[in-house]
Amino acid sequence: MTRLRWLPGLALAAVGAAAGFGLHLLLPGLPWLTAALILGVIVGSIPPFRRGLDGVLAPGLAIASRRLLRLGIVVLGLKLSLVDIARLGWVAILAIVALVIVSFVITWLVGRAFRLEGDQAVLMAAGFSICGVSAVGAMAAARRSPEKDTGTPITLVTLYGTLAIVVLPALAGLFQLDARQFGHWVGASVHDVGQVVATAQTAGAAALAVAVVVKLTRVLMLAPMVAIASIQTRRRDAAADASSRASTKRPPIVPLFIIGFLVAVLLRSFVPLPETVLAIADIVQSALLAAALFGIGASLRVEQLARSGLRAVAAGLVSWVVILGLALAAVYLS
Repeated sequence: MTRLRWLPGLALAAVGAAAGFGLHLLLPGLPWLTAALILGVIVGSIPPFRRGLDGVLAPGLAIASRRLLRLGIVVLGLKLSLVDIARLGWVAILAIVALVIVSFVITWLVGRAFRLEGDQAVLMAAGFSICGVSAVGAMAAARRSPEKDTGTPITLVTLYGTLAIVVLPALAGLFQLDARQFGHWVGASVHDVGQVVATAQTAGAAALAVAVVVKLTRVLMLAPMVAIASIQTRRRDAAADASSRASTKRPPIVPLFIIGFLVAVLLRSFVPLPETVLAIADIVQSALLAAALFGIGASLRVEQLARSGLRAVAAGLVSWVVILGLALAAVYLS
């Protein structure tokens, strides 16, 4: 039985993911992943459940929030086709890469300016600049960030990514953007892939097509950014070992799940996969991330988030507005 001690918590995460999907069906405007996170936070906020969540359910929820998240990132690679990205042209690709790097640095500086605790600033920067929840999880794994530091960045990514679904279509007319320009703006600024789809589809198929390709180009930046973070972590651990004369296990230069992500990208790019396989992979990826987000939400404690709540929300708002402005400028210049 000891070997299966993870089963109850993992089962709860699966139920939470399914409940999130049901909530999404009832409220189509609420993304599946967001619904799963909200349900997890609600469960984690009920005092009678705390003992179970911190006890018998903890091992399984930890597997959901870490391993299932990484598996979801691997499957995410099947959404990316290097052929589609290449069609953007080198100028557009380089502009997107530059936008990701500038957005990351600015968001990190904003997080530091608002005195976010621990790794929250760098995790928020990854989530806002690259690909939302997936990037937060990948960066946290590479940096070995404590679990308490992931809650606030994930909440901010979910909050402002969801707001984008409502706000950006309303602003499209104000900025006189055509369908292609709107799709480019959405793909360059909105966090999660699901949020990009939900936002861009309001302007039609042409906007959606551009938004998805631009967004997936940003997602491709996940691999080098995480590799850089992993190298920095190795150097930090090496310095700590030298000062303490101890030895700690160092993370690989490129985490295994990032290698899996790149393999999936290459598979999608050069192997003609049937549409049925891609559709199933999309569902699997969403289900894995939904279960992971439920597990993360259930581990959060609202009272802990409240300590940096106003600062975090303000930091997220400033970063979001800056990224929207940078992406809009890139659209006008392209």
